[in-house]
Amino acid sequence: MSIWFLIGIVLLIIIVIGWYISNLNNLRRSNIKIDEALSGIDVALTKRYDVLTKMIEVVKGYAKYEQETLFKIIQVRENMNIKELKEAKESMDDGFDKINALVENYPDLKADESFKILQKTIVDVEEHLQAARRLYNSNVSLYNQLVESFPTNVIANANGMKKRDFFEAEDKARENVKVDVSK
Repeated sequence: MSIWFLIGIVLLIIIVIGWYISNLNNLRRSNIKIDEALSGIDVALTKRYDVLTKMIEVVKGYAKYEQETLFKIIQVRENMNIKELKEAKESMDDGFDKINALVENYPDLKADESFKILQKTIVDVEEHLQAARRLYNSNVSLYNQLVESFPTNVIANANGMKKRDFFEAEDKARENVKVDVSK
């Protein structure tokens, strides 16, 4: 045997080992990306629960406060005679008069804005959750392609790496979320 033949064999072994290590590391990195994306879904679900429950409570509270305030203003005015009404109006400064007029003329103005903010928040949170799910499924797809494709499937099988499942919503999660701010 010549020295060149031995050098060739050693180089071939080094190349095969390097290829094996490189592909094994790619599979492991893909697995880590999947776990990270799964964590992203968990974060998005937690955010959805926290943000929406807090926003719904704020909107409920504000709508109730606005309704009670308007009702009280109407009751007070109904029980006042013209002289008392005139005296009450004179005691208010111009700025408060303007605010009061706006609230009375547009009683749903502020509550309406709260509901619009709630709607926008719901859309934002759901889009964030969908993006997290898409990222997870994309990472699973890339990993599964590596696990199923020759020759990396040989390395995956040798290391006990199996295909990962795509994210699929549960039946209950596929239903529309009921947002009730009337209680």
